[in-house]
Amino acid sequence: MKTNMLSAMLALGAAWAQAKGLVPGYLRCEYKESPVTDVVRPRLSWELTASENNQLQTAYQIIVASSVEKLTENAADFWNSGKRPGRATAQIEYGGKPLSSRTVCYWKVRSWDRNGVAGEWSKPSQWEMGLLDKPEWKAQWIGLDLDHLGKGKVYHLPPAPYLRKDIILRTGIKKARLYATALGLYEFSINGKKAGDAFLTPGWTDYDKRAYYQVYDVTGDLKAGKNALASQLSYGWYAGYLGYSLLVGNPVVRAFYGNVPVLKAQLEVEYADGKKETFVTDQTWKASQGALLESDLLNGETYDARLEQAGWNLAGFDDAKWTNAQVFPDKAERKIQVYPGPPVKITQILKPVGHKNRGNGTYIFDMGQNYAGIVRLHVKGRAGDTIRLRFGEKLYPDGRLMTENLRMARATDTYILKGDPAGESWEPRFTFHGFQYVEVKGLNNAPVQQTLTGLVIGSDTPKVGTFETDNAMVNQLYSNIDWTQRANYIDIPTDCPQRDERIGWTGDAQVYVKSATFNRDVASFFTKWIVDLNDGQYESGAYPLYAPRPNLRKTDTFSPGWMEAGIICPYQIYRSYGDTRMIRDGWAHMVHFMDFLDARSKGTYLFKENAFADIDPKGGFGDWLSFGRKTPPDMLASFYYAYCADLMAEMAAAIGNMRDQQRFAEVGRKVRAAIRNHYVGQDGRFKCDSQAYGNGAGYVDGSLGFTGHTQTAYANAIYMGIVNGEDRRKAGVYLTALLKDNGNKLATGFLGAKPLLPALSATGHSDLAYRLFLSKEFPSWGFEVENGSTTIWERWDSYTKEDGFKYNAAMNSFSHYAFGAVCEWMFGNAAGIVMTKPGFETFDIRPEIAPDGLGSNGINHLKASLRTINGTIVSEWNKKDRKLTMKVSVPVNTLAHIYVPVGADTQVLVNGEQLSSSALVKAVGKEDSYRIVEAGSGNYEFTVSR
Repeated sequence: MKTNMLSAMLALGAAWAQAKGLVPGYLRCEYKESPVTDVVRPRLSWELTASENNQLQTAYQIIVASSVEKLTENAADFWNSGKRPGRATAQIEYGGKPLSSRTVCYWKVRSWDRNGVAGEWSKPSQWEMGLLDKPEWKAQWIGLDLDHLGKGKVYHLPPAPYLRKDIILRTGIKKARLYATALGLYEFSINGKKAGDAFLTPGWTDYDKRAYYQVYDVTGDLKAGKNALASQLSYGWYAGYLGYSLLVGNPVVRAFYGNVPVLKAQLEVEYADGKKETFVTDQTWKASQGALLESDLLNGETYDARLEQAGWNLAGFDDAKWTNAQVFPDKAERKIQVYPGPPVKITQILKPVGHKNRGNGTYIFDMGQNYAGIVRLHVKGRAGDTIRLRFGEKLYPDGRLMTENLRMARATDTYILKGDPAGESWEPRFTFHGFQYVEVKGLNNAPVQQTLTGLVIGSDTPKVGTFETDNAMVNQLYSNIDWTQRANYIDIPTDCPQRDERIGWTGDAQVYVKSATFNRDVASFFTKWIVDLNDGQYESGAYPLYAPRPNLRKTDTFSPGWMEAGIICPYQIYRSYGDTRMIRDGWAHMVHFMDFLDARSKGTYLFKENAFADIDPKGGFGDWLSFGRKTPPDMLASFYYAYCADLMAEMAAAIGNMRDQQRFAEVGRKVRAAIRNHYVGQDGRFKCDSQAYGNGAGYVDGSLGFTGHTQTAYANAIYMGIVNGEDRRKAGVYLTALLKDNGNKLATGFLGAKPLLPALSATGHSDLAYRLFLSKEFPSWGFEVENGSTTIWERWDSYTKEDGFKYNAAMNSFSHYAFGAVCEWMFGNAAGIVMTKPGFETFDIRPEIAPDGLGSNGINHLKASLRTINGTIVSEWNKKDRKLTMKVSVPVNTLAHIYVPVGADTQVLVNGEQLSSSALVKAVGKEDSYRIVEAGSGNYEFTVSR
């Protein structure tokens, strides 16, 4: 396949005799620019650009050195790969001398083009090695036990510990690195300046198994003489409240891992004369409490500025009244590793779009956008004046803040003024909220522009996708999808950012992961979370309902449609980024899960009715929040069984494991045969033994009854390839009939909404897919937009302008990305960007043009772009005056098959020339109503008369 592709691309470029060279850029190591890593053989990636069409890389050379000065072919002292033939520009594993801790590696790359001409060297980039062995940590875990000071009848919220130490440094500081982590959350400062710009460090893990650390270059923050090292701690995921444990009356509601947040930090200083000093957290540090009286992720912060100890984080502060820090024991089995994901940061700043006076010093601010984050408060007042900030996603019709859906999350920040006549500013440090509206109570003066500023917080995943049309509803929908992803990708993929949950539900993650890759670069984000997921795997092999996996409720175990995230998410990262290391690292876990499914089926390769009746809820969560009779959860479990076997077979082949490839290919065949025998009638209809479920007690919405003849069943069967040939065609017919019987409205829940439109398109019903996509009637994506949404809702009926929140105000998130998985169809079908080889090395552009006759509700112009690991793909189409124009951008070093919609005798122009005479591209065939064109890198415009 690679040989054929290379030949095709070389043939496409035959018109150019002289190459103009390839230019490498956007150099990354382990998916990041200039990172710190503890991967001993890190992977390198780059993008290529060229000034001419049909360019590709035929070879590359990487050199790595200990300094920029040594970054030459002759002087490179770490690695000179030499000229290596091949097209790979991503996931290139470092192959030089072994790297030790703290090593800074400088590197650059060049590529040879299709004519064998070497291009210019890239600009230098770098990465740095962290502490590779745990014994290199000389620091101890320190903290201050303030747990006994927690107060309140409902919430136990102790004050936050403060830690500090003065150190003396010599002159001639050359280099300084701070290594810091915590069980809980920390912020570290040197001489009053915060180290880095990340929030909620070091992130959430199974703290008994591993803790992540950050590395900061603090060379410029230190000075000769006395310096102050200081840190604030908070309870975070380690010792604070988690999820709905308080709501459901779990025996443990907080401090799932420990009661006391603790810090481990190590400052290493190197001087110009070569000498080194190391300063570590130990019992000589001083500890106290201060102005941060309450600090909790779910419940918010209380800060009394009158209790500030001015200068506590500066050198020379008198800490004589502070106590010595307490030292806490480590666990020998706990790993300490470099944080592999993108940091959580302030990613955007928002200003309120308006506010309303509610009387008695209370105002409600509208931020104009539902988001996850905090607000910065700026006020003037008397010492002791108290400002209370409450957060909500919606308002009641009378203007009151709607907070019922927060459930047991207090989500309240309180600031008590110190009385500074110049005014005072404050923002919380260790919490976040999901909201659009802020109720500010206690203002003595009318708000001004500076009173409130919104700080959007999220994992800093680079934006890679754009999607725009001439349809305002669709544009808003895409904005809603991206904002919801941003609000819920905060260290882990949460379900919602506002209520007492905010946990990494695996069902939500697996249905949305492909959509996520179209919007943001989530490679390192999932690199981190897949470890959490594997850490949470049960001994049986089942993956959990959420990861990390604290025991929030004793009945929380696993569920079909959820647990498969352990297979589906790594598979998608492999497909999107060509990442086979994630497969290798997690292979034993994934095989263990497949063994669990095999054992669970008792050799039948099928899950019959009630196969999962032993879990709670019975059968698992099934097609969560669907309408009408329920799709049997055991049928869906069987579908996922076959689907996961397919993915495992493909991943096994990708890592050269032919034995497992054969095993799982055979499992997939056996499961399909069993499904066909048990769940499919002679007429191709899906069926089930509904009597086996009795009255449905214990099943989610079980009282509605069960049937195999549902939109969700057919959509998943088509999407997952459960049925083929004539059965597939029939499934498409049954699916469209069910939609028609339902007034051309969807009835799908979490597991059915994602595959619905792709299944319609795959069976020749693209027009119906568009009508569902563009609908504004309940239930639909457009209905949410019409009712004022700026994010994706958990429930199709979360809110209406007419009825407000009458359906279920409490169980109601307005920032829940599961239904945003329609994004997969938007990019893959409407824009037609379809990967055919991992990393988009090859891809199709096969847009499904929106049908005519929809008037102002239709789409006449669509443009989507996607920055893949190989470069940016653009697919754009426009229809006007019976003429269709398509514009396509193909990145360097990739090959596209472009499907141009044409009639029987339609003439096609490419860049103004007849397709038949073009030297830029090659017509390679026809399929259905498309003419297929093969194209290498470049920008192309196709014109078709309709």
